[in-house]
Amino acid sequence: MNGLKHELQIDLMDWREAAPLAAPLRQRVFVIEQGVPPELEMDELDTVCRHAIARNVAGEVIATGRLLPDGHIGRMAVEAAWRKRGVGGVVLEALVAEAAARGMREVALNAQVHAEPFYRRHGFAAEGEVFMEAGIAHRTMRRQLSARA
Repeated sequence: MNGLKHELQIDLMDWREAAPLAAPLRQRVFVIEQGVPPELEMDELDTVCRHAIARNVAGEVIATGRLLPDGHIGRMAVEAAWRKRGVGGVVLEALVAEAAARGMREVALNAQVHAEPFYRRHGFAAEGEVFMEAGIAHRTMRRQLSARA
């Protein structure tokens, strides 16, 4: 994965900048692939979030995620051809670093159950029961942040 970081450009930005980059990918992953209703996928919270955008060496957007002001991470999406290659982890760690830089003591997310092992590998611990969100099984997960994270 170390080499992967050099092949990716990760930018953190507000929704005004991120929308044309993140929205098409989120549409493909959440609405088309996973069947999430479009009205649930895009929401008013996008405008108050910091968005991570990952691009490959060709400049194509291949992954995205967002950090809410309360420390929740969400809307993690990776282009199908780039999955299982460490891209999601790089985006996740960029969002965690942003949270730490903003003085947050923890981050939380609602992980799709099939993705729990991925988040565990990045220091997140599951809590509570499985619940349904947009017709998909999820579980809340949290990660404590150190003062120097």
